[in-house]
Amino acid sequence: MNILLVFATRAEAEILKMVPGMNYAGEDLFFQNHKLNVLVTGVGGISTAWSMKQWLGMNQLPDLAINAGIAGSFSRILCKGDVVMPVSDCFADLGIEIEGKFHTLDEAGFSDRNANPFKDGLILLNNKYLEKISHLCPAVKAVTVNTATGSPISIERIINKFNPDIETMESATFFYICTREKIPFLALRAISNYVEPGRRSSWEIPLALYNLAGKLGEILNIL
Repeated sequence: MNILLVFATRAEAEILKMVPGMNYAGEDLFFQNHKLNVLVTGVGGISTAWSMKQWLGMNQLPDLAINAGIAGSFSRILCKGDVVMPVSDCFADLGIEIEGKFHTLDEAGFSDRNANPFKDGLILLNNKYLEKISHLCPAVKAVTVNTATGSPISIERIINKFNPDIETMESATFFYICTREKIPFLALRAISNYVEPGRRSSWEIPLALYNLAGKLGEILNIL
């Protein structure tokens, strides 16, 4: 297959060097019979949207796109370093505040919660590749934000409204573009931290990236 690997940062893309079986032929990257294209978008939804649309406009659509990176966890059932698979996502801070209360765009009457690519306000991952790898890592519910959540008020708002397992800054944009472009896709996120006030020093990014590399290798091997 021709696979597009999408990372937000160069540090996340560097995990490919830790995946056994990666082969370089000049500037081309291969894993077994798969041709891999690597796209580093930059952090956040806007950078992800611009970079992906530019790449897709200049290249043939891939057979599969995979978004891989780190994430924060709302769930204490998940441990730092765990690798999970988001199967639903949404834009958790895209909306309107009315009298101090947050309303999503569809709640405020500015969008249809079932208009493509949304289903009941969520963008879903559901394809034949998901079925092939579902036993390798737990499926989770994600939210995507523009500002990493770190205050008690924001944490409570997101949990009460969306009840997510994890938080990212790019995933819903990736889901949105792949769904609109009809590109089969998968997503992998390694837990680097818990979503909580402060405590950036407690993040375990090296552990998360190491485990992410191992899981990505397992998945590519099965595909």
